[in-house]
Amino acid sequence: MKAHELQPAFGSRKKPKRVGRGIGSGMGKTSTRGHKGQWARSGGGVPAGFEGGQMPIHRRLPKRGFNNKRFATRYATVNLFRLQEMTEEAITPELLLQTGVISKLYDGVKILGHGELTRKITVKAHAFSKTAKEQIEAAGGSVELITKAAE
Repeated sequence: MKAHELQPAFGSRKKPKRVGRGIGSGMGKTSTRGHKGQWARSGGGVPAGFEGGQMPIHRRLPKRGFNNKRFATRYATVNLFRLQEMTEEAITPELLLQTGVISKLYDGVKILGHGELTRKITVKAHAFSKTAKEQIEAAGGSVELITKAAE
């Protein structure tokens, strides 16, 4: 098959309905809108979410909590069992990115305490959970906190 031979599957493409092109087309005069009424007018119809005058669901349901999505700190998270699988002695965010343990740095890397750590490693990260920090130090390793100023 060549590029100039490519074409869509039969029946997958339909011609657009051409309305308002004379009485002979069967879609002239009112252009499939019928006579009078809200839907026959230009700009007619109802806005999205309109429920016929009933209080719309987005106003009926309560708004709860606070959403800090705009200013929140988002971490790429790594569990201890992933660090256990790695062979390196010193683990940095750049190394985690290169080896594919994380796909993106976001605002930093946070080490979480899920899993067991049996060997001595040095971990550099932007944040640590309490259990992760305890387990790394219990295995004889060390934790180094990366601050934004140090970057």
